[in-house]
Amino acid sequence: MSTDQPPPGDRPEDDPFLKKPQEPTPPSGGSPYGSPPPPPGGGYPPPPPPPPPPYGGGPGDPYGGGGGYGMPDPLAGMPPLADFGKRLAARVIDLLIVGVPLFLIQLPFGSRRYVVDTDKGEDVTEVITKSYDGTGLVWTLITIVAYVGYDWWLTHKNGRTVGKRAMGLRVAMLNDGSVPPSGPALGRAIVLWVPTLVCCFCLWPLALIVSMLVDKPYRQGLHDKVAKTVVVTAT
Repeated sequence: MSTDQPPPGDRPEDDPFLKKPQEPTPPSGGSPYGSPPPPPGGGYPPPPPPPPPPYGGGPGDPYGGGGGYGMPDPLAGMPPLADFGKRLAARVIDLLIVGVPLFLIQLPFGSRRYVVDTDKGEDVTEVITKSYDGTGLVWTLITIVAYVGYDWWLTHKNGRTVGKRAMGLRVAMLNDGSVPPSGPALGRAIVLWVPTLVCCFCLWPLALIVSMLVDKPYRQGLHDKVAKTVVVTAT
């Protein structure tokens, strides 16, 4: 490849190495773009304040703080996020509160919905939809209504299921910290419980746990992402 350079004065206009003429120096006291100098003593008006962070945080907010380099802190104005251990304990409490009565109600009917006979080649889905006495699908629907209804009603009511109240936690909307409306609360409950109860008894709870642990900065599970909620410490 040739390394010859064009002789001086013969470079094309779009040559990247061609030195461009310098801009004329603006007169003293003026703007480089020709705008008038600032008024004496007054200066330019201050820039508008940044938009308020979630939960209405800002200067002087008890939960507030600022991000580095002038960026707003995404957690400013928000109560402390819930500890993962407390969230897990609250979920176990809620699971028992709904699950134990359902189990006791099913005992007189002799349902074997939770028994998988591997010798007959059954899997969990077959047992849920077709139990030995033909009531598997009915009990599945009852269980879904019980868990989803429990979580939806209490989350919509005050953001606190029995488990969350026991652990000092609550569910709140991410944008302003309010109690979730009916729609987000229902969507959150459906994503939380339906996959677990229908087909993914082990895998779906694991997916929810991983999503909470890896999400930054709000520690949202997949059900929180759908509803745009966070779980915080109750104040």
